[in-house]
Amino acid sequence: MRRSLSMMLLLAFTVSLGFGQNRNKKIESLYKREDINRDIRVYNASSINSSRMEFSPSFYQGGMYVSQNRNGLIDEKTGQTFNELFYADLDPNGLPIRPSNFSVEINSERHEGPVALNRQFDRIYFTRSNVKHGVTRAGKDKKVHLKIYEAQRGEFDWEHQKELPFNSDDFTCMHPALSPDGNKLFFASNRPGGYGGMDLYSVERKEGRWEKPLNLGPDINTAGNEVFPFLHESGMLFFTSDHHKGFGGLDIFMIDISGRKWGRVINLGEPFNSASDDLGLILTKDGEQGYFTSNREGGAGGDDIYFFEAAGGIRGIELPETFGLVATVYDGQASRRLPGADIRIFYRTDDGLIDDQSLYDLELLPSEGYGEMVMKLVRKKEKFLGDPDVKTDRNGEGVLQIEEDQKYVILVSKDGYTSKEIAYSLKKDAPLRPLEVVLDPKNCIELTGTVRSAAASKQLIPGVLVRILNQCDNTEILTRTKFDGVFEACLEIGCEYTIIAERGGYEPQLTRISMEKIRGRRSAEVEMQMTPMDEFSEKEPIRKGTVIVLENIYYDFNKSAIRKGAARELEGLVRLMDTYKSMEIRLGAHTDCRGTDEYNLKLSEKRAESAKQFLVDRGIEADRIKTLGYGETQPRNRCDCDIVECSESEHQYNRRTEVRIIGIDEAVTVNYRR
Repeated sequence: MRRSLSMMLLLAFTVSLGFGQNRNKKIESLYKREDINRDIRVYNASSINSSRMEFSPSFYQGGMYVSQNRNGLIDEKTGQTFNELFYADLDPNGLPIRPSNFSVEINSERHEGPVALNRQFDRIYFTRSNVKHGVTRAGKDKKVHLKIYEAQRGEFDWEHQKELPFNSDDFTCMHPALSPDGNKLFFASNRPGGYGGMDLYSVERKEGRWEKPLNLGPDINTAGNEVFPFLHESGMLFFTSDHHKGFGGLDIFMIDISGRKWGRVINLGEPFNSASDDLGLILTKDGEQGYFTSNREGGAGGDDIYFFEAAGGIRGIELPETFGLVATVYDGQASRRLPGADIRIFYRTDDGLIDDQSLYDLELLPSEGYGEMVMKLVRKKEKFLGDPDVKTDRNGEGVLQIEEDQKYVILVSKDGYTSKEIAYSLKKDAPLRPLEVVLDPKNCIELTGTVRSAAASKQLIPGVLVRILNQCDNTEILTRTKFDGVFEACLEIGCEYTIIAERGGYEPQLTRISMEKIRGRRSAEVEMQMTPMDEFSEKEPIRKGTVIVLENIYYDFNKSAIRKGAARELEGLVRLMDTYKSMEIRLGAHTDCRGTDEYNLKLSEKRAESAKQFLVDRGIEADRIKTLGYGETQPRNRCDCDIVECSESEHQYNRRTEVRIIGIDEAVTVNYRR
């Protein structure tokens, strides 16, 4: 049977492994197959796997870190090159793609990986060969063991590296895994006093200091080897063993350690485990997707990364405890409780938006820069957000199920009232207090308008400036049509309004609407048609030469890879290019002034390519996208690092990706007049 790199590393770094001791080839069933695995689909992550070794994935932002052995020095113990850490983005299906260098500071000429990160992704724990000042250090047994190190995220890379205090030159500590709250670390070690080769340990951090490690005991540890721990939010500990009854080689197991009394060790069975080595499973918070490593037949060679989907989760895993949040809704004018209000709850991203791109419309607005536009995401109206999670009862109350340490957006709405969004989270061990929400009545009619072309195409027109003049007091409301040609406004009851639509390339359009005799209605609709002035107006719904500035794209440190989850405007650009199939663009990336001119130029070129790849991964044809890196040559403010000291926000204003429309020719039938 082939041995995985992980197995070879175990052979290299342990004294006695006990392989082959009474292995049960028939395998006593520890579970009913249908109790564990239902609707499990497994895929080889072929975009990052090679004939070499890829193993031990770890979540980071919206991507993952993975250990790989690439060209370099040979480890005499395994006959393979040393492991390094790489970062891989995830494609829209969850499969890792395009591994890139992880860190200049952490990667050395010896082994690095696996890793664990805290929830804020600003502290990392990683396995590394015992190296100090670039020189390996052997223990009393003449072996170079592995240690666990810690580093903090700095401005450009991982900084302040230090080894953890429970390491030793004379035995190995490796495979760190962190509890969700970041205060407990699980790891594998062959330190003295264990049950066999490698055992699993836990260690707590109190008041900033690590306590003494504790062996997890004989329910988990055996005379063989237990390695690659991973603690899920549910309290389920996943680990790898070569001695618990399994399918052969290394197998993946789980045990519930969430309560005072632990559960029993359960083999995950097929398709996770096979006759080959299977190890290092990680699982998303909802329990429905994850990754593991295997050297099973049919892979690219050696250890490969596999992605799996578990519809409904892996049975036996209980999701984190939920709490009932009582939300009470009040009428702000009548000072009474409000029954029948709709309450919706969504997961919230770090930028404060709902974590669901489909719930937003696109809007293109003029920017401060000449000829520039910015892309804005506008939340859709409540009626397009699906059914509410809760409706308030006759006492104006509704109960929402929430988890600790989770970020939410709570949206409360009712016809005739102004909706309210609340950012909410419950800190661990904090008291659960009722949520009180006050909705103010609207004294207006919600107007939804659509602007189309008067030509035969009836094409929706984005970016139209809509001026709404109140005839009662001559006040004016200014708004614009969104990506779908729709505009919205709230108009005072009892007045007449003049609506004027204006856009370059079209004749202005005027219409009137009255809110004087509205009875029992809270909404109104209007459609306006604008006549194109020439044949190019409809062929170029967004003018050739237009520059769209994408400011909210974030890159990790001085890297070129886009942080998945921090590229909402690029997701919006995908929707734009899907709508206008003829659109061709040039992506231009800009850096701030920190770093040398040459370095910034190369970095901006890589960032532009990264943005292009992001679009291509989502189905946009590569030949529709050109790229260009500007480096630091076109700042938008006073920042000049040789002269002026700038704040981080000022530097961020200069770091942006721009989209220039270099071609667009929509195939429409146009009837126009001069």
